[in-house]
Amino acid sequence: MRNKILRGPVVDSSTGERRSTRYARISKGLFPKPIKLGPRSVGWLESEVEAINAARAAGKTDDEIRALVLKLEAARKTLA
Repeated sequence: MRNKILRGPVVDSSTGERRSTRYARISKGLFPKPIKLGPRSVGWLESEVEAINAARAAGKTDDEIRALVLKLEAARKTLA
């Protein structure tokens, strides 16, 4: 599993969406919450972004993507 942390512009490029869409998806549970890197910076795990992109490409429903997001965020606790 790749644990590289991607910043917002790279995530936007990877998903093909804008920042506002990313945060709207986060609020709906359709995209993982960011990882706090500092007082004013956040990032996302590359593996999580890729998993969400793959789920969308596979035509997963919003409910399936929400379940995936919960699973991905829970798995963060085992990375340390």
